[in-house]
Amino acid sequence: MKKSHSNKLFEQLESIRNEIEGVEFWSARDLQKVFGYAKWQNFEITLKKAATSIENTSEELQNHFTEASKKVEVGSGATRELKDYALTRYACYLVAQNGDPNKEEIAFAQSYFAVQTRKQELIEKRYLEGERVTARVKLTETEKVLSELINQRKANFGYIRAMGDKALFGGLTTNQMKEKLGITNGALSDYLQTPLIKGKDFAASLTNENIRNKELDTTNQIANEHSANNEGVRKLMMERGIVPEQLSAGEDVKKIKRRLASEQNKLTKK
Repeated sequence: MKKSHSNKLFEQLESIRNEIEGVEFWSARDLQKVFGYAKWQNFEITLKKAATSIENTSEELQNHFTEASKKVEVGSGATRELKDYALTRYACYLVAQNGDPNKEEIAFAQSYFAVQTRKQELIEKRYLEGERVTARVKLTETEKVLSELINQRKANFGYIRAMGDKALFGGLTTNQMKEKLGITNGALSDYLQTPLIKGKDFAASLTNENIRNKELDTTNQIANEHSANNEGVRKLMMERGIVPEQLSAGEDVKKIKRRLASEQNKLTKK
């Protein structure tokens, strides 16, 4: 997500934030627009899922999910009352958790409502951490498919993946990259920045596709394909001013994942 887009979403969520006697709340109708839902009927399904989540806890639904109405203009100065809900921050978080995960607005909102502060930099940090964790999970899934395809052909998965890393990092091996980044424990991908994780995932996805399409069978054939795909990713990144082997190491993704999971558990068990 571009910085300008995250700034816009932050400002939109702040602009529709209401407060009475120190209690924050948001209009569901207002959230529908920010979350990118064109139809109220579709958004209401998400609202009901969030309400069910609250009912499954020790919290009282009416403390977080209050029925209301909202006046809207229908033309020629006339107004019409529409069904609405006043939602607390906790309720908004659960709505975002039950929203369409493919919407950037939803992903950002999850962090906005999870962080118990209105400081934009903290919200953006959590959003970026979530994006990195999601990218790492996707890479794991893609490499699992790659491993299965390679094993079916009785080829050498370790060698093939190592050749891909070497192509991506300009000739540096996986172990050389770990040494360069000061990684003493865990997988290299757990410490890579998001663009590199996504780059590795894209290259592996192309390899999976071409193993099938080109009927690649041997270790050398697949290794050459995987190297070529990683070289392509490297070339694109270099053209955009990113040198893969020069990016610094990030925090261990496993630690971030545990921290985000802990935060989510505290919110959902509130």
